[in-house]
Amino acid sequence: MTIGEKVSYLKGLIEGLDIDKGKKESKIILAMVDIIEDLALTVDDIEEDLDEVMDFVEELDEDLSDVEDDLYGDEDDDDDCCCDEPMYEVTCPTCGETIYVDEDTLTDVGSMPCPNCGEELELDTDFAFDDEEECDCCDCGCDHEEKE
Repeated sequence: MTIGEKVSYLKGLIEGLDIDKGKKESKIILAMVDIIEDLALTVDDIEEDLDEVMDFVEELDEDLSDVEDDLYGDEDDDDDCCCDEPMYEVTCPTCGETIYVDEDTLTDVGSMPCPNCGEELELDTDFAFDDEEECDCCDCGCDHEEKE
């Protein structure tokens, strides 16, 4: 039974009592039932709005999932390691934000704006690798080359 149905039932019970509407106690009871009825209508409106919001959130979640699939591909594919293409850390001297760039970006672009503060970052194309350092970006156990 919904809240609205319960309020209607309560109103029916009170009407069935055939109470004297002139008495102080009766006025209080009737006023309380009116307030409860208003609250029930408000709750019904909130539940309808919440249902709409939940439907919208589910649609957004599905859309986001599609975008993630487009950006990151199928992560269930065990043949691909996140370390197949090495990524290099670049730290912005202005805001301290660490960004990751691939080798093509590092060697071809030369500079790029920091995604956090917009500062133009000069990318050093003369870099060395430490082959002994292990990859800490995943649990794949691969030997990932990282920028010194």
